[in-house]
Amino acid sequence: MATDGEGLERKFDAKQRKRQKPGVVLCGSMEQLEALAQLTPEIRDFYQKHWDEDILLGCILPWREDAEKYLPDETTKELARDTRATSCFVIRFGVPGEQIVRKLWEGGRLTFASSANPSGIGNKGRASGIGERIESSVDLIIRSDEYVKSIQPDKSEETRHEQGVMVSMVDDEGKIVPEQHGERGVTPAPVLIRKGLDYEAIMRHLSDSFPSWDYRHGMYY
Repeated sequence: MATDGEGLERKFDAKQRKRQKPGVVLCGSMEQLEALAQLTPEIRDFYQKHWDEDILLGCILPWREDAEKYLPDETTKELARDTRATSCFVIRFGVPGEQIVRKLWEGGRLTFASSANPSGIGNKGRASGIGERIESSVDLIIRSDEYVKSIQPDKSEETRHEQGVMVSMVDDEGKIVPEQHGERGVTPAPVLIRKGLDYEAIMRHLSDSFPSWDYRHGMYY
């Protein structure tokens, strides 16, 4: 987790992460999400379902024009967004992190994050799996191996999902997808671009919320 350009630079260096892969924006409440991201009523309702069911969800969305004031410096503007000026806005990422994010947001500060592992390499849901480079680079590590196990009790280290689902709600140019109003064949449509934790429930909500949506695992950054 980081709050500004300096922190993002440290995070990208620790993870050896490509700079075109932006850090995600953590939202500790639906109100914060609505203040930062462009949302249609359908997308907002889609998020609300996952908020109510405490399901980790991240969607690629454009920023609201009046929210860019919260990006504290030029480095943050570069590393928190992709070349289309979109970011992945994430909700329901765990109580400890949510408490931190809400407290920072009360002071007008944002929190950016990404998975705690070397870029492209999983951590098996264990704090010890984050790697020496990351462990020596960060200021705080929240060790919660048992919690990670508890939310996927039927999974082993080999089958456990290490990241959340990511859904793109924008077209190739970064413009938000149109509302569907229950009609079929509306394009561009939402695209599930990364399979992950609770993907079955998220796919069910996609089907309930959008008559048309696509599954393209791996089409992210």
